[in-house]
Amino acid sequence: QVQVVESGGGLVQAGGSLRLSCAASGTISSIAAMGWFRQAPGKQRELVAGVISGGSIHYSDSVKGRFTISRVNAKNTVYLQMNSLKPEDAGVYSCYARLVGSGVLYWGQGTQVTVSA
Repeated sequence: QVQVVESGGGLVQAGGSLRLSCAASGTISSIAAMGWFRQAPGKQRELVAGVISGGSIHYSDSVKGRFTISRVNAKNTVYLQMNSLKPEDAGVYSCYARLVGSGVLYWGQGTQVTVSA
């Protein structure tokens, strides 16, 4: 089994910053990819940022230049530094991990990000 645990959400004013952390643990051979989705009320779930083995990184157009994802392979951990937050960035941020050779995504419980105008 693989467990994924996020932390770091909260309430911040527009223009502020938050840092999310996500750690995967359990029976892990090698992680192929980790990243973050978010979902706001009434909106589709959106891939915010992801990093795959080898270092390739993807960002949603809506967060490019403001969010930075980083990965510490030895700790099976990813961080999402979110700067210049906007009210439209609010939502539940969920971390995922995918193992090498598997198409299964393991999910964390989600962490709420609230951005006040």
